Amino acid sequence: MDLKLSHTFIAVHDHDEALAFYRDTLGLRVRNDVSFEGMRWVSLYPAAQPEIEIVLEPPAAAPDASEADKAAMSDLLAKGLLRAVLFSTPDCDATFDHIQASGAEVVQEPMDQPYGVRDCAFRDPSGNMIRFNQPKA
Repeated sequence: MDLKLSHTFIAVHDHDEALAFYRDTLGLRVRNDVSFEGMRWVSLYPAAQPEIEIVLEPPAAAPDASEADKAAMSDLLAKGLLRAVLFSTPDCDATFDHIQASGAEVVQEPMDQPYGVRDCAFRDPSGNMIRFNQPKA
């Protein structure tokens, strides 16, 4: 099999706040901004990987989810318990400094991990944990 990742989804409670983080702070580029049936989806991509789409969606976007499931997703999002994405960076410390300067909530300052990376973590405006790692030489 020749599989490639094409899309990943991140639940957000406010698309405009999320865009300020993902587009303005992280530098991702907007591919689509679509509204449908009272919901909004924004797809972004990293310049170095234009074939990948990171889709910002409302927590209640699953069409076959029950009302109870949608409420549970919203609650988990509000508590910051949903994990989002992990980005690779050539310089973890510079990435950390840039994102910290934006006012993003720091979860973990840069540190060397025993599994071969230096990494750090932040929360996006919706509370999702976003990690950034740099492979150690």
